[in-house]
Formats: sequence, C-alpha cells, structure tokens
Amino acid sequence: MSDLSILLEELTNLLGDQYVITEEKECKFYSQDVFMEAENTTKAVIQPGNITELSKAVAAVTNAGYAIFPRGGGMSYTGGYLPSQEKAISLDTSRLNQIVEINHEDMYITVECGCTWAQIHDALKQSDVRTPFWGTLSGLKATVGGGVSQNSLFFGTGLYGSAVESVIGLEVITAKGEMIRTGSASVKGGNVFFRHYGPDLTGIFLGDTGALGIKAKITLKLMKRPKYHEFGSFSFDRYEDMLPAMSEISRKGLASECFGFDPYLQEQRIKRESIAKDIKSLTGVLSAADNFLDAVKKGTKLAVAGRGYMKDVLYSFHATSENNSKEVAKSDMDEIRKIAIEAGGKEIENSIPTLINANPFLPLNNMVGPDGERWAPVHGLSPHSRVVKLHDAIRDLFAENIEKIEEYKVGVGYMYVTVGASASLIEPVFFWHDALKELHKDTVEKKHLNSLKGFDENLEIRDFVTGLRKKLILLFKEHAVVHLQIGKSYQYSEGIEENSLNLVKAIKQYTDPDNLINPGSLGL
Repeated sequence: MSDLSILLEELTNLLGDQYVITEEKECKFYSQDVFMEAENTTKAVIQPGNITELSKAVAAVTNAGYAIFPRGGGMSYTGGYLPSQEKAISLDTSRLNQIVEINHEDMYITVECGCTWAQIHDALKQSDVRTPFWGTLSGLKATVGGGVSQNSLFFGTGLYGSAVESVIGLEVITAKGEMIRTGSASVKGGNVFFRHYGPDLTGIFLGDTGALGIKAKITLKLMKRPKYHEFGSFSFDRYEDMLPAMSEISRKGLASECFGFDPYLQEQRIKRESIAKDIKSLTGVLSAADNFLDAVKKGTKLAVAGRGYMKDVLYSFHATSENNSKEVAKSDMDEIRKIAIEAGGKEIENSIPTLINANPFLPLNNMVGPDGERWAPVHGLSPHSRVVKLHDAIRDLFAENIEKIEEYKVGVGYMYVTVGASASLIEPVFFWHDALKELHKDTVEKKHLNSLKGFDENLEIRDFVTGLRKKLILLFKEHAVVHLQIGKSYQYSEGIEENSLNLVKAIKQYTDPDNLINPGSLGL
C-alpha cells in the first residue's frame, strides 16, 4: 500500500467513510477560493465531528508527512486555505459547529471553530447580550475560526475593532495533535474568562491565517446588547472630503459601523439587489426596530424611498450609532451629522445602514456582479492620517493602467470601513467578464444564479486582473499598510522587520516543526 492509502485508511477508521472525501470533483472544489485556484489539488478532504477527532486526525496527517490545510466557510480571496504542496489534505471544519457554552454570569461565549457568525447571532438574538464584534457581511457562511484566523471586519468594527479584539481565549491544536489553551484557561484547573495572564498567548494565534496552529475552540467576550440604534447616510462629491469625516467620527467613537462606497461600487450594489428583496428585507427592519411606532415609520420611509434617491449620489458613507440610552444614540448621530455636513456632505435617506443592520446575514449573492461577473477584492489598512494619501496612490496606479482597464472592461470600485479609533480600510474591488467557479455556483442562491447572464471563461482578462492585484499589493507594501486575511497573497514575511519575523518563525518551529500546518501562509 502507498503512504497515502495507509493514511486514508487510518483517517477512515477514525472519522468514518463518509467524512473522508477523495472524489476528484470534491477535491478540486476544496482547492479553490473566491479568486484563486491551487496548483496542487488536495488528496482528500477530512471532516472531523469533535475536538478529539480533530486532534487525532491532525496528528495522523502530519505523522504521515502530509500537510493539512484548514478551511472554514471558504470565503477567502487570498489563498488562505489552498493547498500549497502536492502532499496535501484539506480540513473542512463544518461539522465542528457547536456552541459550547453561553455564560451570562461571566460574560463569554465559547464555540467550536466551524460555528458561523450567523449561528451566534441566532443563538443570542433573543437575549440581552451579544459579542462586541458580531460578524462579517459573509457571516451566513464565514466561520468564527476563519474569522479570527484571517481576522475580519464589519458589525461592531467602528467601536470595537476587528474580530480578534473580541477574543479572550483559544484552544489550539498543534501539528502533533497536542492542545494549547490560552489566557486564564491555561492555568491548571483554570477556566476561560480572561485573556491576559502573563504573555498574551491568545494573540499569538490570532490573525495567523492558520499557520501556527488549528483553532479548535474560540471564546469571545459578551456585552450587554445596546437597546437603541440610529442610522445616518451622507453623500459627498469627493473622497478627499469624505474619508477625513469618517476618520473624525471614528476617532470620537460615535459609530459602531461606519462604511462607505465610491460611485462605481455603489452602482454595482444597487444593480445586484432586487426590489423584491428590498420589500422582503423590510420584515427585518420591522422586527429590529426599537418600538412598533418606530418600526412603522422606518418601514414606510424605506418603502417610499426605494432606490431612486441614490442615482445622483457619488461617494457615500453610512453610519450606525448605538447605546442603551435613546438620547445618547440620537446625540451621537447628531454629532455624526454635524461632522459630515461641515465636511461638505449632504444627508440622504438612511436605507442602506437600516437594512443591513436589520438583515445582517443574507445569502451571499453579492459575491458575483449584477450580470454574473467575477468579483475580487484586495485591501489595505492605514492610519487615519494617511488614508487620503493612500487612496491617491491607488488612484494613480489605476490611471497608469487605464488603457487595459478600459480595453478589458474591468470595473473598479472601492469600499471604505473605519476600524476603531485609529485605522481606516480601503478595499478596491474588481469586476470582470469571466466564467464563474464551482465555489460561486455552490454559494450563490440557485434562483439568483439562474437569473444571471453569465460569461465565458476569459483567461486573458483574469491574468490582467491578477497582475493588477499584485501591483496593488506591492503598492500597499511601499506604503507600510497592514492587512487582514493575509493568507498566501499579501507580502507579510517580505514586509516585516527581521527580528519580528524570526520570532514568528520560532513560534512556528515549536507548534509545527516540519511546516505541515498550512505551509505558505504568512509566507512561511
């Protein structure tokens, strides 16, 4: 028997035949993400059902000399879980999806790595608590394990930062199948309730894109759920005016979410949605409103506004203020309004933040363009003081490539998000005519998929977009920005100082001495 056959037999005995997948079609599916396809197809996909199975399976794979590549919801666009070598086994965490504990007394929630943000939302929505960061826009599929490994933004980000800032403890599996507990849970006989005890071992494994160990369980803070929410939307003619206004709102801690779009991405989002969906989404608005009268007012206002109000809007940003005091929530929105107007903005209908907040985890139909175009983002995080300069540099890069952009009809848009009091994210997004991949077909709703025009495969345009993304990544490195979802795309190891990189390598040597946990991630 070959070494692979022996390994597959051992894994089958451990997990069961149905949870060791070797069919070529399935293996190819797990060897692609939203944007990239691996040169090496995984040899098998394993699906452990509990932490004991996970630990034993990881040890079996690495003892056989195979690398293991953990995959959560599959929403990566940076090669985060793609096999980078021939002897590869993919780890699908979808069965590790249990909510282990909700502790209202000590204010934490512990979940398995394959639990989605939508699951947590559903489990807590009838209670008076939530996590500070409470999910990504892809949270219907995106997992907590993937979210804290890759790091993520959106709901709660304006006040509470990225996903990893809500983590207080981890259980991590090393390459040998051993368990490392972090924070207060690392104390003999201790419990997970506090992140810091000595050096921050929790932080070591956050944002590592799965390179230093496999998260088995994650414990997140809980906080009292704010009772009152106010929403505001504002239009600007120039990003040079809008981005500083968003930064000022972020510095003052006024918005739990503060995000924006350029004219192109705004247009694409409006095209991709349907009026029927708008009306359906009003149900979420009614149930999320603070009281019945408020619900009726908001629902009526949104229904009347439709989408026509956006036709003359160039740049726009959208904000949510939240508080347990209705007066404070309104006061914060008044301050947001003042900052926006003084910066040259104009208030517009607040449909976008209202609908998104009320319907946070919708089907992921927005991962393709309005006619079925391929879609791929790239991003950089900058301090507020440098965000306009960074945007200028990105604009100049696109101007240098405008002939090909226009020849190939590549659409370029931007999304903007403020992160806590110190940072802003710029996310350029590309749309182009190309065939969809199996991952798109598996993720987008079938009814929506069947309504799309679609396009034939176009490797020439895809290669151009790939090259333009690489130029952007180099530009980000020149501007010393940082990234979420580092995966195998961003230049982490090339861009950090030598002593810092050596420390990361030393930790990797301890947890994974043979470089068999997601090799290639972080450039390791």
